Amino acid sequence: MDGISKRALNRTTLLRQSLLGRSDLDPKSMIEHLVGMQAQNPQDPYFALWSRLTRFDPSQLSGMIEQGEAVRGALMRATIHLATTPDFLRLRPQLQVVCTRTLGSTAFAKDTRDVDRDELVAIGRTLVEERPMTRAKLRTMLGDRWPDVPAASLAQVVTYLLPVIQVPPRGLWGRSGSASWTTIEKWTGSEMAAETSVEETFRRYLAAFGPASVADARIWSGLPGLRQVSERLRPQLRSFRADTGMELLDLPDHPIVDEDTPAPPRFLPEYDNVLLGHSDRSRFFVEGPIPLGWEGNLLVDGVFSGGWKLNRDRTGSRLEVEVRRKVTKLELNAVGDEAQRLVEFAYPDAGDREATVTKAW
Repeated sequence: MDGISKRALNRTTLLRQSLLGRSDLDPKSMIEHLVGMQAQNPQDPYFALWSRLTRFDPSQLSGMIEQGEAVRGALMRATIHLATTPDFLRLRPQLQVVCTRTLGSTAFAKDTRDVDRDELVAIGRTLVEERPMTRAKLRTMLGDRWPDVPAASLAQVVTYLLPVIQVPPRGLWGRSGSASWTTIEKWTGSEMAAETSVEETFRRYLAAFGPASVADARIWSGLPGLRQVSERLRPQLRSFRADTGMELLDLPDHPIVDEDTPAPPRFLPEYDNVLLGHSDRSRFFVEGPIPLGWEGNLLVDGVFSGGWKLNRDRTGSRLEVEVRRKVTKLELNAVGDEAQRLVEFAYPDAGDREATVTKAW
């Protein structure tokens, strides 16, 4: 079993995430390579793709969402993810167990314990497939059927147990809109995959996030039974020993990056699976738990180094960056250059665009 340092893990994961150097892939291919993208903040995938692609026009992703080629709904960890429609149809059947288990730990499940779940889900499906509706509207209509049960809990149960997605204008670039839900089958006219392979999902995780442990894959997905999956795949995998002593698995044909490889600064959104998709997150964090970001997270030399936020008012369009970890003057200049490119991406039509970088160490 080969050893691998924390810094080599960092550089290797950055490469596989197209954060060591931007990729020429199109948005669809990148979303599928990443096995979906965290998207409870609707604008996050746009900034995540901008940081990874050499050429990215946000209208490309907005068009995919409007045309039903990409959707936003609960997947990994039962949280909202953006995925291509074919991927959502493949992944959601595997991850339904995660959504169901997550529901079981909530007050919503307790509130509805005396309700016939099959009947509730069937009525909920009929309602959201008649027309997309918000949870507020759904709970009003379900409350008429079960007046003695907390209506908000009824609506939550439906959206946990049905493969629902949030429809546009929610998720479009520069647009706002309430979260209105319908099923992916109704929105796209496609059926959920009848057969899916957790083994393939595990391999895809390693391709984008590896080398990684079974615990890492479990934290990323929420899926149970991954130890057995990894053992079935073991003859096809390569094994490493991390500095911590943990066994890390990987695909045999994927390169390991030298730890001395330079890593440019990167601006990531508030939620990005590259920072959330491992049990041991030390490959990206020098010390301590994940700090709260601003609107987004800043990587310098491959590790978490600060936060950023956008502001637009009558005085102009601004990007504020706070570097919280001591970096070199050369690195600070590179942060400023990347910050200027980001503010130009965020506000392409603004006449007054300014990026301000502040040291906080």
